[in-house]
Amino acid sequence: MSDWVLDRTFTSSSGEVRWAVLGPEEAPPVVLVHGTPFSSYVWRGVARALAQDHRVHVWDLPGYGASEKYALQDVSLRAQAVVLTELLGHWGLREPAVAAHDFGGCVALRAHLLHGARYRRLALVDPVALAPWGSSTYRLLGSHPEVFGQLPPGLHRALVKEYVGSASHPGLHPDVLDRLVAPWCTEDGQPAFYQQITQNDQRFTDEIQERYGELELPVLICWGTEDTWIPVARGHELAGLIPGAVLRLIPGAGHLVQEDAPAELTAALAGFLRAG
Repeated sequence: MSDWVLDRTFTSSSGEVRWAVLGPEEAPPVVLVHGTPFSSYVWRGVARALAQDHRVHVWDLPGYGASEKYALQDVSLRAQAVVLTELLGHWGLREPAVAAHDFGGCVALRAHLLHGARYRRLALVDPVALAPWGSSTYRLLGSHPEVFGQLPPGLHRALVKEYVGSASHPGLHPDVLDRLVAPWCTEDGQPAFYQQITQNDQRFTDEIQERYGELELPVLICWGTEDTWIPVARGHELAGLIPGAVLRLIPGAGHLVQEDAPAELTAALAGFLRAG
């Protein structure tokens, strides 16, 4: 489980970003965007599979995973969309395909609708895209960062472990859960965990939600039927707002579809990418 390494860096407007690229140089480009409180590690299996036929770019958003974390860092959805746009320029990608999970969906949508980022195709996996969003636990943690940030390391780790684990329907392998939790349990990771929740306000989806009808590219929406973080009804609603969008339901998967149903998700994404 320790062989997922982001070996390259980019200095973004919100701090140093760690990233990597897989697959043949001449292959069509795909960018994978993770959500919260995860990292590019959740995309590892999908990325390696897609890299057989694509040039796959993976990255940890500022404030997440292996990327830089620091006090007062802007890690809001607004800032992350700017960073994605910066990265596309750094990579020289004029019109890649993009697959985005959780709040990565909002990041990708904001970059496209507000910052001019162009995509060939867009796949959204259980995305944060429609108000209201954020569980009661999420709102509680974000409302009292000064309290939770002072928890003893053991209690903090237990809290994060329980929270991350709840994203899976069948349950995460212990090694996978430990890998996802680890970045939040360092000296800079603990405050960063609460900082990112505090900064993620619903206004960042409110600003774009009325514009989904403007999307003029092929869109695939994948949704785990057992998602307790964002119910599958939101998938149906979102598909109805995006012209021509295709909704693919993935039975038995929770919010973390990459872990719960990697084969089904990879097949759906690969078929979508081949169609273009």
